[in-house]
Amino acid sequence: MRNILQKYGIVILSVVLVVILTAASDAFLTPRNILNILNQAAPLALIASALTLAIIAGNFDLSAGSIFGVASVSAAAVAVNIDPALGLVAGSAVGLLLGVANGLIVTGFSVHPFLATIATGVVYRGLAILIAGGGLIPVRSEVFNWLGRGRIGMVHVAIVVLALFCASMMFLLNGTTFGRRVRAVGGNEEAAILSGVRTDLIKIATFALTGLAAGLAGTIAVSRIGVGQPTAGAGMELDAIAAVIIGGTSIYGGAGAVWRSLAGVLLLALIGNGFNILNVDPFLKDLTTGLVILVAVGLSARRRAR
Repeated sequence: MRNILQKYGIVILSVVLVVILTAASDAFLTPRNILNILNQAAPLALIASALTLAIIAGNFDLSAGSIFGVASVSAAAVAVNIDPALGLVAGSAVGLLLGVANGLIVTGFSVHPFLATIATGVVYRGLAILIAGGGLIPVRSEVFNWLGRGRIGMVHVAIVVLALFCASMMFLLNGTTFGRRVRAVGGNEEAAILSGVRTDLIKIATFALTGLAAGLAGTIAVSRIGVGQPTAGAGMELDAIAAVIIGGTSIYGGAGAVWRSLAGVLLLALIGNGFNILNVDPFLKDLTTGLVILVAVGLSARRRAR
């Protein structure tokens, strides 16, 4: 029973929450509302899915929110000044480059990722403000807005992109040598080095994936609202880390799963959506979210102690 709760506790909690919200409001369990929850959660879920690999490898990335902002204004700037379709690509490309930069700084200077990404996060936020000229960058283009507002049938394009990206992350982690090496680096880096694993390259790759995800998430967000904002994504890295931890991925590295992080994102989204539908005081929403995160961190520390 303990093993079942440890492995599927997040799923059980989500199902219980769905049942409660369904009983409390007829508007909750409808196709429209469910698709809306998934669509709104897509940017955060993208970041959390890639960040899972970084945390399993023993890293933290506190610059993801700032990369989100840089990607947002970069995509908008390219869309306005060069080509809207190219703008959609530019955001993800910028995110990838900034993620690689994080990895190079952490491995090249042997700086703790927590400290390194706090510093780069400040730098990247300043870069976003510089690109936007201290203001906003409005984009009026149906081509550019397609990624954030388009639909395939009833399903938003952003949800389809999320499904494909998360499937890729799951395959990388569970079905490739790269994924096994990610777990090895996070579980015992010294043993991984002795086994011939190029740990620095693995770390750089996980930071690159997180940057790519943050860039793609920022592109979806700016495509949705049609305005590039240098402050976009502020605090988003903390929400992503919270979702990963709630999902049961060890904050100490070496163990975790992408699907768990997605379940963590879903739980946070359900809490937010449910409280909005029920018109509950926002303070109680934050209090509930904080308590869930606290319990998840406590359980992670207890498992490590055992």
